[in-house]
Amino acid sequence: MTRPISDVTPNTWEFLRDPMIQPTGFREYDARWKFPEEINLPGITALGLGLGTQMRRRGIPPVIAVANDYRDYSLSIKNALILGLMQAGIQVKDIGPAVSPMAYFSQFHLDVPAVAMVTASHNPNGWTGVKMGFERPLTHGPDEMSELRDIVLNGDGEPHAGGHYEFVEGVKEAYIDDLVGDFRMSRPLKVVCATGNGTAAAFAPEVFERMGVEVVPSHTKLDYTFPHYNPNPEAMEMLHDMSDSVKASGADMALGFDGDGDRCGVVDDEGEEIFADKVGVIMARDLSKIYPGSTFVADVKSTGLFASDPELQKQGVTADYWKTGHSHMKRRVKEIGALAGFEKSGHYFLAEPIGRGYDCGMRVAVEICKLMDRNPKMSMSDLRKALPRTWATPTMSPWCADTEKYQVLERLVQKLVAKSEAGETLAGRPIKEVVTVNGARVILDNGSWGLVRASSNTPNLVVVCESSQSEAEMRAIFADIDAVIRTEPLVGDYDQSI
Repeated sequence: MTRPISDVTPNTWEFLRDPMIQPTGFREYDARWKFPEEINLPGITALGLGLGTQMRRRGIPPVIAVANDYRDYSLSIKNALILGLMQAGIQVKDIGPAVSPMAYFSQFHLDVPAVAMVTASHNPNGWTGVKMGFERPLTHGPDEMSELRDIVLNGDGEPHAGGHYEFVEGVKEAYIDDLVGDFRMSRPLKVVCATGNGTAAAFAPEVFERMGVEVVPSHTKLDYTFPHYNPNPEAMEMLHDMSDSVKASGADMALGFDGDGDRCGVVDDEGEEIFADKVGVIMARDLSKIYPGSTFVADVKSTGLFASDPELQKQGVTADYWKTGHSHMKRRVKEIGALAGFEKSGHYFLAEPIGRGYDCGMRVAVEICKLMDRNPKMSMSDLRKALPRTWATPTMSPWCADTEKYQVLERLVQKLVAKSEAGETLAGRPIKEVVTVNGARVILDNGSWGLVRASSNTPNLVVVCESSQSEAEMRAIFADIDAVIRTEPLVGDYDQSI
């Protein structure tokens, strides 16, 4: 039976023998821990045994593709996970080091039902985790994660005969072939390729070169110490660096990727950082001309333009706002037959006939290059300026402990709903509605809005605001949302400010 974290500490006999797992590592759609403070290698093996047991209980054929990102400890984590899977009688197909979307691709390429990708995504070094799924292109959501957590923490993993290990060659090459195909640019395009020394460095430059794109490398040497910054294209540090590279090189744009390659960030030819939801609107405008009447899913952190943009309305587009989180979004895109889903964090879900429905930063990069090829007289800044103007904050994350954040959020939602029901204003404007599908998105009478929700992956709340009117209104919305947040003493400082 798995022992709780308080019973096992590093540098003890028990630490090398007994599973140690912090329960809060089982999140809504990922499993993530600090290693080795919150999970040890026997704990990872117990996780593998639990995952294999879950597969068997659900009637999933006992075959799984497994991969790891480029961190110095990820191979050890993967091997410990594989040991547990094999204990459960699972046939393991190890595809080696990979970006997360390559692991998702391998399910299709190798025709296997399950996947487990060892990655901490964009989290800093010291974190580890597993993204896993049984029904391609989907990954575990809250129900599957709760079930897995209970199996593991209750010590209910069931050993089974038949475990097998195989290392599979050639998946990386097949993945890149699948991304690019026979497409070649018909216009010159110069792109800053920014990988922050993360796993995408082994993929993105080759993808661009295969398309005939001129590559300006930016931290494209693999280095798991991340000497410049943590690869996260939602963080202003990386976006500012991408902007500087564009200005210095005269590139047409910069495309940046996070630590496991499932997200893509964009900076235009003027060095302007374009938040991913606005890039989504640009892509939706282009795709809706090819596929009119399409449905696009956007997460609750995203711009209101998916619903209000006149160009999208002209193409008969339906906008669907849904829960933030790659598993939630993937599932929603599949359930309602959307052409694509867009998250403000940079996860994009391009479904058939463009992609396979999973989030892939490389696929997004390819499709943006194709978009530029279809619009040879337009620059990325032209496409940005063609959008109706709004003023939005970056995604801001005030600290709140994992053990407290959902209770805190529940109280904040109640307070914001009460403000609306009492006829109070926000930023001096009437509140039109409060959408509570994922936290509270407070929408004003002019379409401007402010959001507070709980982060699914880190001990934080998440705050985003957007004004359709002015920067001053955006700041006023944030000030009023923050005033409500500050009524909760368990909420700490922000990671960044506007």
